[in-house]
Amino acid sequence: MGHRQDLLAAARRLLRTKGYARVTARDLVAESGTNLASIGYHFGSKEGLLNEAIGEAVEAWTEALARIAMADPAASTADRGFSAWAAMLDGLPAHRELTVSHLEALAQAERDPALREQFARHYRRCRARVADLVARSLGDGSTPDDPRVKAVAGFVVAVCDGLAIQWVLDPEEAPTGEELREGVTRVWEPVHHAER
Repeated sequence: MGHRQDLLAAARRLLRTKGYARVTARDLVAESGTNLASIGYHFGSKEGLLNEAIGEAVEAWTEALARIAMADPAASTADRGFSAWAAMLDGLPAHRELTVSHLEALAQAERDPALREQFARHYRRCRARVADLVARSLGDGSTPDDPRVKAVAGFVVAVCDGLAIQWVLDPEEAPTGEELREGVTRVWEPVHHAER
């Protein structure tokens, strides 16, 4: 691996063991076996490196959830969404440090336009990937750039973020997969009946 990949691998390990706020540039250099100049050269800053590592980890988790959602070819679009959300909730304990680091980084991005744009790019890629899954799941010829498909993708990502925040703050009382299904069903049923 080159310095860029060595630094990303080190950042992923340190985010899990130390958290976003406690990782220093020297930690990254020691863990990666690289040098301080490599951080600036490849990522612009320590935060740029950490945010890229978070983005890659989130994308990998998104791909794992996509495989779960699309595993049953006969499942409805809603069932695929519920299976992905349930798997996300089940996976949160194993991804706690990453989730907390993501939240810490988002707070920092508000004050740094470059970091904010970096996270905006991550979210654009995530929504695009989810939109592709939604379009495939619908099976009606919809495309990922259809505004309705993009709206569903944005909703799916927003639910994931909201569930993660609730779980980090209060894991004992955060919604379970079944409670989420019940809540969405109760909201959806009146709307569905009104449309008939």
